[in-house]
Amino acid sequence: MIFVTRREIFSSSHRIYNPNFSENENERIFGKCSNPNGHGHNYTLEVTVAGEVDPKTGYVIDLKLLKEIIIENVIQKVDHKNLNLDVDFLKGKIPTSENICVGIWNQLIDKIPSGKLYSIKLYETENNYVEYKGKE
Repeated sequence: MIFVTRREIFSSSHRIYNPNFSENENERIFGKCSNPNGHGHNYTLEVTVAGEVDPKTGYVIDLKLLKEIIIENVIQKVDHKNLNLDVDFLKGKIPTSENICVGIWNQLIDKIPSGKLYSIKLYETENNYVEYKGKE
């Protein structure tokens, strides 16, 4: 099994809050991430595809094609956007890194033409990341 990973970077803003909570409860649970005016991150996204090497091409997946798939299905939807307001696949969800990661997985799972989507890793900061490998 070979694992092929493509990294992309995007910038987005969001506010972490639950509309069913009071402002005080949101602040207590989410702290400064619940700032009513939001805040932003420069995210790093890693998409990993697993599979066997195709003897005709030497690829599991062509990285140029993987880049195009990620840009079309994820980056164009999230880069320089407000994740609470502008991103269709996050509507009705609290835009935590966990929910963003699962949303990105769902955007890509049926778009990978060779190999199998193995994981989505999303870095919110250089020290914090979330990784999702689908439902098992």
